[in-house]
Amino acid sequence: MSKFEIKMPKLGESITEGTIMKWSVKKGDVIQEDEVLFEVSTAKVSAEIPSPVAGTLVEILVQEGETAPVGAVVALVLLEGETDDSVSTDDQNTANKESAEPVPAQQTEAPVADRWYSPVVLRLANEAGIQQDELNRIPGTGFEGRLSKKDIKDYIEIKQSGKTSVARKETKTASEQKVAVPQESKPSTTAAPAAPAKTAPSVPVGAGDEVKEMNFVRRIIADRMVESKRISPHVTTVIEVDVTKLVRWRDKHKDDFKRQEGINLTYMPAFVEAVSKALIEFPQVNASVDGYNVILKKNINVGIAVSLNDGNLIVPVIHNSDRLSLSGLAHSIDSLALKARANKLSADDIQGGTFTITNFGSFKNIFGTPIINQPEVAILAVGYIEKKPAVVETPEGDVIAIRHKMYLSLSYDHRIIDGSLGGAFLKRVADYLEAWEA
Repeated sequence: MSKFEIKMPKLGESITEGTIMKWSVKKGDVIQEDEVLFEVSTAKVSAEIPSPVAGTLVEILVQEGETAPVGAVVALVLLEGETDDSVSTDDQNTANKESAEPVPAQQTEAPVADRWYSPVVLRLANEAGIQQDELNRIPGTGFEGRLSKKDIKDYIEIKQSGKTSVARKETKTASEQKVAVPQESKPSTTAAPAAPAKTAPSVPVGAGDEVKEMNFVRRIIADRMVESKRISPHVTTVIEVDVTKLVRWRDKHKDDFKRQEGINLTYMPAFVEAVSKALIEFPQVNASVDGYNVILKKNINVGIAVSLNDGNLIVPVIHNSDRLSLSGLAHSIDSLALKARANKLSADDIQGGTFTITNFGSFKNIFGTPIINQPEVAILAVGYIEKKPAVVETPEGDVIAIRHKMYLSLSYDHRIIDGSLGGAFLKRVADYLEAWEA
C-alpha cells in the first residue's frame, strides 16, 4: 500500500509554521487532485491548500485549530488504485500509542516559559481552569516540545480523575533536578536557589481591568518584532525633505489620473520609485545577512506595509519595482492593498521582499522608527506632509516661503550598514523626491 504525505506548505519566505483553520474533507473521503483539503492561516496570509494527488484521505494528523511547522505531515492519502489492507493495523498502532499514559512527570524538564500555544490548547486550558504557570509545566510531545491538543486533553483527564497530582509531581521533579546539578558539579558548596524562568514579569490585574488575549496573527507579529530587534542592531537616521514639487505635480495630475486609470493617485508610487532608484545605486541596502555572509539581492522587491481592518499589519511585495512605470507602481500598490484587506493575498504576494516602506504619514505622524522586516536590512518610514515656512534661495537672495515638507526615517541593520552608507542612501531618496519630475 502506498500512502502520500500531505505536508504543511511554506507560504512565505519567513513563515515557519501554519495553523489549520478548517478541513474541507474528512477521513475516508475520496479526493481528487487539486481539490481543496484545508484552509491554513499564517502571520502573513491565509490560503486554501489543494491536494497534489487523487486518492482516499485515510488519516488527519493535525486537527482544526492546531499549529504545525512547515514540512510537517498533516494528513495521509491512500493513492488511487492502492488497497488499504494495512490501514486498520496502522490505525490500531496509532490508537495504541495515543492511548498510552501521558509522559510521566519524572521525565518532565523545568517549566517552558516561552512556549507557543495554539488557540485550541489555550481554550481547553482556560475551560479547565489551568493557569499559565501550570500550563508551562505540562510535558509536550509536539514539535520542539510543543503542547498538542492530545497532551492537554490527557492532562485534564488525569487531573480531573484525581489519580495523581501531576502539577505537584512536575514541580517536585524540576526542583530535584535543579538541586542535583550543582551538588554534582560543586559538592562542597551549598546549592544555589533555582534560577527563575525567563518570563516577563507578571502584570497585576485590577478590578475592572479587561484581559484580552492576542489573536494568532498578533502573536506572530509580536514574536517577529522581538526576533528582529534581537537579530539586527537597529540604527535610525532621519532627514527632512522638501517635497513641494511632488505635491504640486500630484495636485495637477490626480484628477486626470483617476479618470484614465480608475484609481487614486497617492504619494506612495513616488516613494517606491525613489527608493527603487536609490537601491540600484546602493546595492548593500538591498541585501540580507547570513552569518558572516552578505547576500546582495539581484531583484529589487519593495514591500508596502498595509494596515488591516482588524488592526493587524501585513507587508505585500511589489516584485521588480525598479522595472515598473509610475502608473504600474500605482496599480500594483492599489491591487495589493485591496487584496490584503480582503484577505486574498497569495503566497507570492507576500514573499521575496528585499526592502520595506511603511507610511506613518497616513496617521498624520511626522516620523517613526520602524523595526526591520527580517531578513531585510533596512526599512523606510515616510511621515506626514505639512506646510512649513522655509528659507528659499533665489537669484535675488534668500526669501521666506511656504513649502511642503516631510520627514523620512531609515532604520537599518548596523551589522552591514554603517551611518555613512545609511545616511547616503537616505539622502539619495530625498534628492529624488525634492527634484521630482515625472
